[in-house]
Amino acid sequence: MMGAGKTTIGRQLAHALGRKFLDLDHEMEARCGVRIALIFDIEGEAGFRKRETALLDECSQRPGLVLATGGGAVLAPENREILKSRGLVVYLRAGVDELFRRVARDRNRPLLKTSDPRQRIAELIAQREPLYESVADITLDTGHMPASQVLRSLLPHLLDYQAQGDAP
Repeated sequence: MMGAGKTTIGRQLAHALGRKFLDLDHEMEARCGVRIALIFDIEGEAGFRKRETALLDECSQRPGLVLATGGGAVLAPENREILKSRGLVVYLRAGVDELFRRVARDRNRPLLKTSDPRQRIAELIAQREPLYESVADITLDTGHMPASQVLRSLLPHLLDYQAQGDAP
């Protein structure tokens, strides 16, 4: 979900593992030359999701990459298949109140341009959580933990996968 720490923790994880990091939303903005919010305004969510799928398909084929997807990437069945088949998926889970606290001041969240953004986050979690869980190899509750503590909690799980030969 938005605000779960995908970019922050992803960067730190990539550094700890000696891998490259890529945030799919940032990559899309760089390629399109505009912010995600403007893509939503011009093409709607459907247009954005089509671009997201194409970019996920391309970027997920790069070996040795820590990739942070947008929170809605799991909505498309083809994206879920890509995620499950091409990498180890970590679901960073946080509650509604914590996510709202983290994103409340961010004006670049098109899905939160509503009269009740906290309620919208609750709706998105209700819709997406089963999808996140369906693709996740590892689920980590982030709660109020700082990113460094989340990373310390995550690394042993990843090392277990590597030791078993399951991690890409």
